[in-house]
Formats: sequence, structure tokens, C-alpha cells
Amino acid sequence: MNDYLIKALAYDGQVRAYAVRTTKTVGEAQRRHQTWPTASAALGRAMTAGVMMGAMLKGDSKLTIKIEGRGPIGVILVDSNAKGEVRGYVTNPQTHFDLNEHGKLDVRRAVGTEGTLTVVKDLGMKEYFTGQVPLVSGELGEDFTYYFASSEQVPSSVGVGVLVNPDNTILAAGGFIIQLMPGTSDDVITEIEQRLQSIPPVSKLIEQGLTPEQLLEELLGKGNVKVLEQMPVSFTCQCSKERFADAIVGLGKKEIEEMIQEDGQAEVQCHFCNETYHFSKEELEQLKEEAK
Repeated sequence: MNDYLIKALAYDGQVRAYAVRTTKTVGEAQRRHQTWPTASAALGRAMTAGVMMGAMLKGDSKLTIKIEGRGPIGVILVDSNAKGEVRGYVTNPQTHFDLNEHGKLDVRRAVGTEGTLTVVKDLGMKEYFTGQVPLVSGELGEDFTYYFASSEQVPSSVGVGVLVNPDNTILAAGGFIIQLMPGTSDDVITEIEQRLQSIPPVSKLIEQGLTPEQLLEELLGKGNVKVLEQMPVSFTCQCSKERFADAIVGLGKKEIEEMIQEDGQAEVQCHFCNETYHFSKEELEQLKEEAK
């Protein structure tokens, strides 16, 4: 099953909901960065939340999520847009610990709890929208829940999960965001809270083969969910040799000349996807001519 995301309304428009399967998407990130299980879970949770938050945007808008918890994993960075495209990386991909007291991957220990979650939205205007909150748990689901309540004033519940195979590949990944619209009735709020307390972890439901539609039915009740839109989701990086060439040109003639003299070539690597681009001496000479 390919990864995809759905947008939905529930309880006659009182609730807005998103659900996504990201198993292949997180798997691609794991493959590119060779993340170990705990790092895979942290990065996968952040990317899953990120792709759903991207789906809340319109047109060519995009956002960047930065999680700095001062834990051994270092910084987690995720980019996403309104088209279901997401990419991400962690500073220290080979981070792993024994399972925590609940028998789960110890994401909190890897991420840390003394730091911030920052969301920067590029809505195509002159100014960027930036929201920042302190980390409240380091497990990330609770942290994104707190972000929505505190920074965007939208009562929300965010669930994100990743299961990792013994060979480090991704077994299952996905998540949901449920948001209460203004005026949601107390009865609906109580019913949702009860359902959230009783359902299994979201990653287990994905592993069992539940689709995003079925996931929302588990959360909100059959017959309550009206799907508005479905979109494919993928690990997609916008890097290219042309973009890196432009960046080299921007360094100026002097620095490019130093590259040519010292190494006779240049090699650059994209942090987000680990793709490497090679520039020969001839190519550098040409870029030097283009530089101001």
C-alpha cells in the first residue's frame, strides 16, 4: 500500500481531522540516512506530523519544523509542503537506546526535553510566520499537541508512531491530528477523549493494515467521518545540481578559485537526502566566470 493522507470533517463539521500512512516515506528517510531504531522513531514521528501540518497549507506554501531538545540525537529538521512532500534529517542518525519502561523505543531520551519545537511557515508573503514552544515531553506527539494549543490556539490531539524491524527497516509508520472547531459540544469532546484513551498505539493500527480512513473511524466512530480529500505522500527532496551550482556562484570568484587551487574539484552533499553532487575543475571554472 502506498503512503497517503486524508483530510476529513467529523461530527457534522465540529471536528477537523487528518490521518496519514507514512511507512514508505519514513522508510526512505531511514534508508538514506541509515538511522538506527530510536533515531528512526524520532525522525519518523516528526516527519509524520510535518506532512500533516503541510497538508493544512495552500498552494505553494511550505513549512520547516526544527526540534532542539538537547538530547543525543541533536537537532531534527523537517521540511514539508501542501502537496504531501516531506523530507527530514537528524544530526546524529546512529542514535539508539534500550526500550523504555513501556517497552517502546525511547524517543524522549534521544530527543531530550530541555529545548524547543519551532515551526516556520513560508506562506509566500514577505514575512514568515514563526511559532515556538518549549518541549513538554520529548515524545513528540504531546509536543505537537502542545504546539497547536499554545501557538495556534487550536485544541488538538496529535498521535504519531513508528515501528522498526529487527534489520532497522521501517515496519509501520503513520499518525493523526484531530482538531476541535469553535463551538464543539461537550458531548463530542467527551466521546473523543474516551476513544483516544482506549485505542491501541497508532503505529500498531497501521501495522494491522488499517487505512487512514479506517484509522479515523477508530478514533471518531464509524459514520461520523466525512473524507474531503486524499493526497499521496512521499519523501521528496528539492535539491539539484543546479541549485548547488547557484550556491557555489554565490560564494564569489575568490572562494571558487581557492577550491580550484586546493582541490581541483568540489563535492557537495545535501543534508536532507544525502545525495552527493560532484563538480569538476572545468565546471568550477565556468561557475567562477558566472560569479560577480
